[in-house]
Amino acid sequence: MKSLFEPETHQDILIRIEKLNENTQAQWGKMDVAQMLKHCQLTLEIANGKRQMKATGGFFLKKMVFKAFKPMMYNDKPWKHNLGTAKELIITDSYIFETEKNNIVNLINEFVGKREINNWPLHPLFGHFTTEQRGQMQYKHLDHHLTQFGI
Repeated sequence: MKSLFEPETHQDILIRIEKLNENTQAQWGKMDVAQMLKHCQLTLEIANGKRQMKATGGFFLKKMVFKAFKPMMYNDKPWKHNLGTAKELIITDSYIFETEKNNIVNLINEFVGKREINNWPLHPLFGHFTTEQRGQMQYKHLDHHLTQFGI
């Protein structure tokens, strides 16, 4: 599985983002390109420790479900189109494309700069991820949404 912490993969993601423009159309889903960039920023902000997200409740069944799905966050199998997301990550407001494009690049670079960290904050839904898994998970999320826009 590719990782955002790999220099070639990092550069590939930045090149793909550069190919986006404000008129790039989604091949599936409800978000426009600026909303997609904003959505991806939120997950990077959580990973970078800049944003808190409400942790799930203490129900045993819910914890077991999340545990079962956790490997899908960082394995090689692509995510399905129109996959659901946490309500805190749903974007419906309008955003300025160039601003969001600059913001996502900065957050990606900040995340990549943390590749030596071993004490990441717990993920609010899935708990502990290793540094390797975090790099894979962030790559997979960005790849999923760039693919959504044909990039």
